Amino acid sequence: MPSTHPPITLRPPTTSTHLPQQQPSFTAPTPQWLSGTWHVTHSTLPMWKSKRNVSITYTPLTEPSPSPTTKLDDLVQYQTLTSAKMKTVEGIDTPSSLGAEGGEWDWRGKGWLRVASSHWEVLGWGNLPDYMGGEGEGEGEGGNQWVVTFFAKTLFTPAGIDVYSRRKEGVGREVVEGIQEALGGSADEGVRRLAREVFEVVRD
Repeated sequence: MPSTHPPITLRPPTTSTHLPQQQPSFTAPTPQWLSGTWHVTHSTLPMWKSKRNVSITYTPLTEPSPSPTTKLDDLVQYQTLTSAKMKTVEGIDTPSSLGAEGGEWDWRGKGWLRVASSHWEVLGWGNLPDYMGGEGEGEGEGGNQWVVTFFAKTLFTPAGIDVYSRRKEGVGREVVEGIQEALGGSADEGVRRLAREVFEVVRD
């Protein structure tokens, strides 16, 4: 059956080197579009293999004038595979070198996690058309949306990929396959390798 969804295009991470000159055009999602709750449906990060019902909620935080900078409050919630208790990780995302317009963010933990930090960026995002889950401009408008994020390597975690969906059930097989195909065709060798490691995160 022919695909009913346009081909998915993902940019390589900005940390990539030795890339061809010609790269896909990319417009980052606004902090307002990113705001709200996302469900992590697929990943390459080992830490999610022992977790379920993983979600991330972004809330824009605007700094006072004269130089307003939009930061994101970053709340991760999850359960382990064997416990009903909901655990949380809280942090703040600050626009990285290219700013929020570049889709790059630097995360730093709150409280005792303040010593922990990481860099992440959006590789691709989109609204799904009506026949694939509805189309909306934000959470709560009935439309499903997707995001693919890249996390740079840290002292504690390897580089990895997450796939987000507004809806807990995910974006559907066709879109997931399109994302995996785009990852496998990335100009970045590390992303191509990660494409072979994508697994579905447990949700119930």
